Amino acid sequence: MKLKPLFFLVMILFIGVGAAQEPLLINAYHRTTHSLNGNWKYIVDPYENGFYNYRLEAFEDQKDPGKNAFFTNSKPSNKSELVEYDFDLSDSILVPGDWNTQKEKLFYYEGTVWYKKSFDYRKTDATNRVFVYFEASNYQTDVYFNGTKLGRHVGGFTPFNYEVTHLLKDQDNFLVVKVDNKRIKEGVPTLNTDWWNYGGLTRDVKLIETGATFIKDYFLHLATENPKEINGFVQLDGAVSGEHPIRLRIPELSIDTTFITNKTGKANITLTSDKIVYWSLKDPKLYQLRFSSREDTLTDQIGFRTISTKDDDILLNGEPVFLKGISIHEESPIRGGRGNSVEDARQLLSWAKELGCNFVRLAHYPHNEHMVRLADEMGILVWKENPVYWTISWDNPDTYQNAANQLTELIARDKNRASVIIWSMANETPTSESRNLFLSNLAELARSLDPTRLISAALEQSAYQGDPNVRTIHDDFAEVVDVLSFNQYIGWYDGLPEKAQNISWVIEQNKPVLISEFGGGAKQGLHGDKYTRWTEEYQEYLYQETLKMLSSIKQLRGMSPWILVDFRSPRRMLPEIQDGWNRKGLISEEGKKKKAFFVLQDYYNSKD
Repeated sequence: MKLKPLFFLVMILFIGVGAAQEPLLINAYHRTTHSLNGNWKYIVDPYENGFYNYRLEAFEDQKDPGKNAFFTNSKPSNKSELVEYDFDLSDSILVPGDWNTQKEKLFYYEGTVWYKKSFDYRKTDATNRVFVYFEASNYQTDVYFNGTKLGRHVGGFTPFNYEVTHLLKDQDNFLVVKVDNKRIKEGVPTLNTDWWNYGGLTRDVKLIETGATFIKDYFLHLATENPKEINGFVQLDGAVSGEHPIRLRIPELSIDTTFITNKTGKANITLTSDKIVYWSLKDPKLYQLRFSSREDTLTDQIGFRTISTKDDDILLNGEPVFLKGISIHEESPIRGGRGNSVEDARQLLSWAKELGCNFVRLAHYPHNEHMVRLADEMGILVWKENPVYWTISWDNPDTYQNAANQLTELIARDKNRASVIIWSMANETPTSESRNLFLSNLAELARSLDPTRLISAALEQSAYQGDPNVRTIHDDFAEVVDVLSFNQYIGWYDGLPEKAQNISWVIEQNKPVLISEFGGGAKQGLHGDKYTRWTEEYQEYLYQETLKMLSSIKQLRGMSPWILVDFRSPRRMLPEIQDGWNRKGLISEEGKKKKAFFVLQDYYNSKD
């Protein structure tokens, strides 16, 4: 089946997915919340006995699911009744966190794990509303509250929420969550990746309490044609059939004005100020702002800047910028496993700053919100990536729906972050007609949701006119992107490092070029000559030769070598060298810098 035009796919997206999940509340950072983090009870369920009966019929589809449906959290009513599970007698696990690194027996496990959290909660006002908010859960998540199904979310790296006001009790609430991290062909990402498939409730879980009518969403940004003008919108949720005033205050800009919503609760925003200090790398200026409605107040810190391209330049606030970057995986440098804390984020971004970076590529999926919040504060530009990775089921409408939903949730969460300048659609995807349509539709969707940022994707290079010593980008999607990005591994997968001396480049597109990946592996502490694989000297030599080669590309406007820190991958099993780790990091998993770190650091310092 060929993909349908974008309009019909978006209709499928909001009909098919919207029935199962609710619009995202943005800025969970600054809302009234109650943490559900900590110890949760869990049950490993590889046969999904808690979800299906022995005929593989879902309990939740039965008129009477019975007590053996795990989401009912049942107990025997008498000593003779058969109930074959008990959350309260089961082991505990920490949330947030992946199950792989917390429980040795689950290190390689892919399948279903059930979580249960019991709690009391009394609203601060009887008329208020309450939502349960998940920052991320990998991969397919079914959520039940006090025995009632709330919905299903698909995708391992974006937030989602459900309203529980009508089900909430002052005492003895229980939240049961079924998390299934099995890789599937039609998934996004698909079966084959080069990172660890961490399962579980990997980021924070919280309750968000709001008024009956509250500020659900907003977007503020500089006008693309007038950097003295602030445009955007604010959206209410609740009883919004009439007009409602919403006050916006930005004290440092002497802005204090009121907008009136339309009948759907939305107000468009247009403001002008000649006092704006633009967010920049040297001065990442953030403004405190406050939205107020009749029942709600919401604060944030937002920077104002423009990002654009002109011919082969990337322009930040109208000035050319060279992106001195590094790629990063979301693994904790502090305790191992999936990263999720502000401390994890600060360590990773601090290493990037020490390396000389002004830019990070957060690969290959949406990272946690701490990363972009801190990047805003630290003056680091950010590439955010949708997990369309390698070979996706391009002709499957459900796969597109999944990718589009994850992209929509990513943009919804991070659209107010000044540090974010690029939405990436994919990584290393083989060209075909259906793939080109799939990615083009995603790019069109991204631009419709956020016309203020650049579109890219990590493409692949090839020989120019059949000459293996001359490389180019031959990809129809290169015509769609704003920044031409590609991965290349000359010296690692393609010859030895000195091969770079014989390679030249012909880039025919009149666009800025960003090398989204290059690099090679080294075991920290393993030394030898520069021709011995896996030594720090080989990786050092590769970086030296690659940087000289790439500097000959006249459109080169940045790079994000692969990668900052060694990370776990089940594809990498060479004993005594890899042992389940991808060794392309410039820093080991123990936080020790390799020799190539200083080669790249010197190169970036020379770019100041």
